[in-house]
Amino acid sequence: MNEAATAMKEESFDALGVLESLADPIIVVDDAGAIVYANPAAEAFFAMGQSVMRRHKLADLVPFASPLLAVVAQARESEAVVTEYDIELQTLRTGVHQVNVRVSPMLGHGGMLTVQLEERTIASRMDRQLTHRGAVRSINAMAAVLAHEVKNPLSGIRGAAQILEQMVGDGDRELTRLICDETDRICGLVERMEAFADPRAISRDAVNIHEVLDHVHRVAAAGFASHVRFEERFDPSLPPVLGNRDQLIQVFLNLVKNAAEAVPETGGKIVLETAFRHGVRLAAPGGKERINLPIEVSVRDNGSGIPADIRSHLFDPFVTTKSGGSGLGLALTAKIIGDHGGIVEADSDEQGTVLRVNLPVYRGGEGERP
Repeated sequence: MNEAATAMKEESFDALGVLESLADPIIVVDDAGAIVYANPAAEAFFAMGQSVMRRHKLADLVPFASPLLAVVAQARESEAVVTEYDIELQTLRTGVHQVNVRVSPMLGHGGMLTVQLEERTIASRMDRQLTHRGAVRSINAMAAVLAHEVKNPLSGIRGAAQILEQMVGDGDRELTRLICDETDRICGLVERMEAFADPRAISRDAVNIHEVLDHVHRVAAAGFASHVRFEERFDPSLPPVLGNRDQLIQVFLNLVKNAAEAVPETGGKIVLETAFRHGVRLAAPGGKERINLPIEVSVRDNGSGIPADIRSHLFDPFVTTKSGGSGLGLALTAKIIGDHGGIVEADSDEQGTVLRVNLPVYRGGEGERP
């Protein structure tokens, strides 16, 4: 064990109390893979006391060729944070767990790594993105029914109202106009829902995500977000994403519009940020293939945050905090990002909200599938 690891064992600092109180298992390993520290949650996870764990290497606690060791090796090699979702992790004493793993290098500590395990409950083992897609499938069927059973009668109602408008006096024309306007509004809602039922595979190619965000910024600043201050934090070295330019513009226009409506009238701020996240991978539906999603785009606002009671259902259809909103915007966003093979997630508190979209990199000629 190196000197940095020994020094950490003897070091007393306030952050240690924070680690002790965390519900997620936290393990610190040195450059040789030996365990330096384990919090109480890690002791419970592995059914082993810290004093015993510190006499072993991490590889001693899991079977040979465990995916946990592969993530640790990748983080050590890349010297960057590596996150992998939905890993099936088997331990020698407590059986199989479904976890998300995040391994982070500890700067200034001689090759030491922090390993964080986020155990997933049975109810949440299916990735949230699959839940989004399940909700979308429900809307597909609903949209087909609405298109057939609602739009045709509405056309008849609107036609009848237009005929009445020509026969009634000025005082009653306001009512016939109201019938027409409400009919148009319902037809518009049905047409938005029909977008979910489009069975065609999207056409994808190399897309410069910064050109997409620049376009979205210009459109927003010239219209609905003219009162908002924008800040761009772009990584200019990003490779192109594998996507559909028009659909990605639609996605980020929707996210920016939501952010613009959430920020205060005075002092409103939206931050557009891009980054390359090493090791962000997602299990592909229906198999063991894992899709790399290293391109991360964030839309951050300084609004009052999303109410706690709807945060976990934010991408479900008909969930909205807007007066008169349809609740389909974020559901459609989740569908489009899902069609791209990506993920979209939200974090929110009283200081604001950040929507993160992770997308695959374009690798020309490799035949990547949606």
